[in-house]
Amino acid sequence: MSKWMLVEDEPDIYELLLAMFEMWGIEGVAFVDGEEAIAWIDDADKGLHVGESPELALLDIRLPGAVSGPIVGARLRSSPGLKNAGIVLITAYKLSVEEEKAVIAQAGADKLLYKPLPRFNELKRILEEVVAGRHAATEPVIPSEKSEDAN
Repeated sequence: MSKWMLVEDEPDIYELLLAMFEMWGIEGVAFVDGEEAIAWIDDADKGLHVGESPELALLDIRLPGAVSGPIVGARLRSSPGLKNAGIVLITAYKLSVEEEKAVIAQAGADKLLYKPLPRFNELKRILEEVVAGRHAATEPVIPSEKSEDAN
């Protein structure tokens, strides 16, 4: 079963997204703030969550406390075992183009989505594309046999 990480402090969105994950056959590991998510990543790096690596992290940009979604994304990217997870940032706040670029770069994010999030099937498609893109980027390249030219 696939596993996705969710870091979202808004209870209604948190519950809705976890329900959607379940309907899609995806197990969710979820946190309401960045500190909890970072602690989980730290534990994963110590080998405490073997076999629980998420393929995708859906991170709210603005979270309570000192640790924002982009900070969680940056921590994921520095994790030896989790660095290849797809990262999608979400926010209800309108960002300038410069702010968008900055948070995407800070998090090493693959995508930024604004709330309200796309409808059920569209959201699923977007998130699956991020996961597929990450899988394609991390698959080993198998050299093809070069055909010999008769010169």
